[in-house]
Amino acid sequence: LSPLKDNQGIIFENIKHGANSIKANWKNLCTANLCTKIKKKNFEISTIEHLMFSLSSLGITNIKIKTYSSEIPIMDGSSKIFIDEILNAGLITQKSKSKFLKIKKKIEIKNNGKLMSISPNKSNDLEVSLKLNYKNKIIGNQDFRYIHSNSHYLKIYDCRTFCLQEDLEKIFAMGLGKGGSLDNAIIVSGEKVLNQDGLRYKDEFVRHKVLDCVGDLYLSGYKIIGKIYGYQSGHEMTAMLLKEIF
Repeated sequence: LSPLKDNQGIIFENIKHGANSIKANWKNLCTANLCTKIKKKNFEISTIEHLMFSLSSLGITNIKIKTYSSEIPIMDGSSKIFIDEILNAGLITQKSKSKFLKIKKKIEIKNNGKLMSISPNKSNDLEVSLKLNYKNKIIGNQDFRYIHSNSHYLKIYDCRTFCLQEDLEKIFAMGLGKGGSLDNAIIVSGEKVLNQDGLRYKDEFVRHKVLDCVGDLYLSGYKIIGKIYGYQSGHEMTAMLLKEIF
């Protein structure tokens, strides 16, 4: 990760294939299973959502991310390591003012029993309320309300991605999740969590979904002022909502 000058945005660059670069922007979103992927010509980069949450949480607007592969490392399955390392390195305050995207009217999308909406917010914050409804008893029904700010991100930044065991097998089959193990994801098999240390929070599943959502929304290119509500929503629904907003 390297700093960029004002008004450059968030740029991913592939070291392996010359100077191929791509902007972290909703226009470059493409269909992906179980993660967020952006693509431009022959360069694509997957699993950017946890790093995008980290940049959003710390208010980072201009940065170059150099990578040797087509997937951002999963680390511990959360944003904690990214945020800790960035804070250790330190931040630069830039002269240009940040731009905001303020939602003026409600936008709602529905797809196969899933729902996601964004509405105006009286405060100058992004508020996210998500609900999960899984047949699996371990996950079950969970909901979480989160206000995205420099002080609140600690409530969700260490919440890990989760997988049903059958989904993990699909990820490996696609050639993704190469470092995937119990060290970097919560694996649910039947009615039990396979991770020896268990969950970090009883509702870690829905908290991580909020983390993903905030990371994906940062592909707008702005700090968003609005209220998000989602039922059974995920990366695909957030991508659809971003396109609808613009």
